[in-house]
Amino acid sequence: MSQNPPHDLPFDRPEAFLEGQAMVINKPLTWTSFDVVNKIRYALREFTGAKKIKVGHAGTLDPLATGVLVVCCGRATKTIDNLQAQAKVYTATVRLGAHTPSLDAETAVDAWATNPAAVTALTEEVVAQAAASLTGTLEQRPPLYSAKKVDGVKAYDAARKGADIKLRTSTVTVDTFRVERAVAQGVDGHPVFDVDMTIHCSKGTYIRSLARDLGDALGVGGTLTGLCRVSSGDFHVDHAWSVEALVAELNRDRTTS
Repeated sequence: MSQNPPHDLPFDRPEAFLEGQAMVINKPLTWTSFDVVNKIRYALREFTGAKKIKVGHAGTLDPLATGVLVVCCGRATKTIDNLQAQAKVYTATVRLGAHTPSLDAETAVDAWATNPAAVTALTEEVVAQAAASLTGTLEQRPPLYSAKKVDGVKAYDAARKGADIKLRTSTVTVDTFRVERAVAQGVDGHPVFDVDMTIHCSKGTYIRSLARDLGDALGVGGTLTGLCRVSSGDFHVDHAWSVEALVAELNRDRTTS
């Protein structure tokens, strides 16, 4: 939920939503970005009385991520390409010492560190040095469990069927990959090092890939256990609407107010 009041929207003028609005949503955990768009589209139809209204989002968030999802409606959908091209800020928790096929908690751990002592020897300073090596302009390999297409098939559909697919790298920019806090613990009898991090990056950067690459750089494996998009361009999670609050406001009876 937002820490501060969400940004203003013209609820007194339903036609303004047909003309075009950009709405900042704090995407709920486990929801797909498409789930959010569908929920808001239905509410907007009821609110505006329009049988059809264009609704789309600027920049997909994975189901296990939360935070800023910019949802555009009406003529504002024409600005989506520009909005999703803006820089992003994330907070993330990377679990070092474990690897999952999806590079996040969607799938179970398929490999623990082959050298547990290398995990127990990790320090914040060592991780920070490895993270610094993953900043700048990078050729990044997307996760197999992603929406990237190979021969017309989405990678995650192919990956779930066990297909052996090769994804092209893409050029991204990581301006900041900073350690905020680290905790050593044991999970299922294996040592892990959980690291809270802040990332400032360009459009198209996969934070799951950064988690994998950080683990590889340290020789222990890595996966993502938590992710929040704090901001996208000028849109910040502190001023985002929850889906429930926005839908409730769209559904509110104003005839007696």
